[in-house]
Amino acid sequence: MSDVQWIGLLAVVAGGVCQGGFMLPMKWTREWAWENTWLVFASTAYLLLPWLLVFAAVPAVFEVYGQASTSKVLLILLFGVGWGTGAITFGLGVAALGMALGFAVILGVAATVGALVPLLLFDDSLSPAGLLLTLVSLAVMLAGVVVCSLAGRWQQAGEAKQDRRYVRGVALCVASGLLSACGNIGFAFGTDLIDAFRQRGVSENWAAMPVWSLLTTALFLCNAGYAGWLLAKNRTASNFRLPQTGAYYLYGTLMGAAWIGGFVFYGAGALRMGALGPSLGWAILMSMMVATANLLGLVTGEWRDAPSASARRLYGGLLLLLLAIAGLGYANYTG
Repeated sequence: MSDVQWIGLLAVVAGGVCQGGFMLPMKWTREWAWENTWLVFASTAYLLLPWLLVFAAVPAVFEVYGQASTSKVLLILLFGVGWGTGAITFGLGVAALGMALGFAVILGVAATVGALVPLLLFDDSLSPAGLLLTLVSLAVMLAGVVVCSLAGRWQQAGEAKQDRRYVRGVALCVASGLLSACGNIGFAFGTDLIDAFRQRGVSENWAAMPVWSLLTTALFLCNAGYAGWLLAKNRTASNFRLPQTGAYYLYGTLMGAAWIGGFVFYGAGALRMGALGPSLGWAILMSMMVATANLLGLVTGEWRDAPSASARRLYGGLLLLLLAIAGLGYANYTG
């Protein structure tokens, strides 16, 4: 790889670290319901920061939007709606299963779908050997998801109600993984729009932000609507006024800053990696997210009381996921 591609790779890795750790502050907002923290996070990550970055770094943004194909903009927004639904199930799935297991299942599915779809739609240079390696990696990825899912059952052993909650959490995480891939697919469909901004002199670091801002606006509407419905249904809006929770606003904002920071790094890095950036870059991003989330989950004691057999299953499942992501990335890179 060239120096520019190496810089892109390092930027994608940094993005994965940010994305893998963004939910950590949620562990410190225990006096709030899920919807309280998620609304603060969504407002910061999906609406305020993306548009602040666009207005600060990208000139004439609405002029370029106006010159773009209406169908292309609407399609990007539609993928944002799918991603928004995935983000809702992401938060609920991780809340049900914990960071280590939840991230493993979600990102295992999202890495496969999010890397494979852009590859098949936008790159016809994949060789038969590359296609075979991609399919094998997909099978290994799914095996890793299954092993990680089985590893977490120790948490609900012998409790029927908790067992149903666990199954529901796994289902939410799988659905989130499928829907979360819409974000990267929307990014891949927005490359023409990104090129238009680059032609106007916008740097590689920020040219992708106008596409992310369209995607995240749809994300915000989905997530804010759902969080608002929960606040009304559960009567938890009063939690915002609890005197001992003033720092929770900061924690939610930190979650948002880490999340959007991850996509700033990923967008800039993927563009520098060339035509395969949206596929290879996505696989690398997911692998770093899996590694970071599980390291943080282990460090914060989520698996402190786990039986040794369950811990071994988790490590085995993570190894399968990382091997599959590496295989997928290699297939995409070599063609």
